[in-house]
Formats: sequence, structure tokens, C-alpha cells
Amino acid sequence: MDMIQTFHVKTSGKSDLIDITHFIREAIKKSGVGEGLCYIFIPHTTAAVTINENADPSVAEDISTELNKIVPVQNRYRHLEGNSPAHIKSSLVGCCQTVLVQSGEPLLGTWQGVFLCEFDGPRTRNVHVKVIRG
Repeated sequence: MDMIQTFHVKTSGKSDLIDITHFIREAIKKSGVGEGLCYIFIPHTTAAVTINENADPSVAEDISTELNKIVPVQNRYRHLEGNSPAHIKSSLVGCCQTVLVQSGEPLLGTWQGVFLCEFDGPRTRNVHVKVIRG
């Protein structure tokens, strides 16, 4: 039976990339699926999910730095809550990823990891994972 697993991540900074690969591995293992797909969904409008290098933490820092250049904190935003940059970054990065599952493991490259991208923290974020046989 395919089920949705949800886990919670507490973020500590205003903007942060947090490696959640271990949660994805755990969800795949718990599902019992050997071959299939793993869907990862972030149900927030100021957070996102991406896949990138997790061997060197400076890569995540560089991504955050460059996103801040593309979407500056101060601009003529109209959203009254004051977190328009977080909404824009979330839209640019995206709220979902799909990872192939092979031999009960996520089929990621040698240096790849799955990251929760926090753009309006600190907060507690939900991550939904569904693993499907196939």
C-alpha cells in the first residue's frame, strides 16, 4: 500500500538549506519499495525543495547567496506581510521533487542530496513523501 509519510523539520535561520536526505532514505526504507518513485512535496509557500551537492556545505551557502542577489530583501513589494522575497524564491526553486528508487535506495548521484530550502524562518516545516512501486 502506498502511503504518504510526513516528517517535520525545524529550521533555525531566516534562510537555510537543510539536508533532508536521511529522511528520504528512511521513508523509502519504511515503504518497503525496492524499485519505483519517491515524490517529495513541501506544502509551504515560503519554502522549497531541491537536489544538489551535499558533500561541501559551501555549495548550499552559495545557492542562498545567489538567490538573495536575484531576489533582494528590499524592493517595491506589495505583499503586506513583508515576506515577498520568500514567496518568490519558493516559486523559483519549486515545491516538489521526484527521485527514482532502485534497490530500496534513492537513486542520487555521488554528491547529491535532497535539501529543504527555508526562505522565511525560523519555522517548523512539513515534508510529505510518497514512495510508489513501479
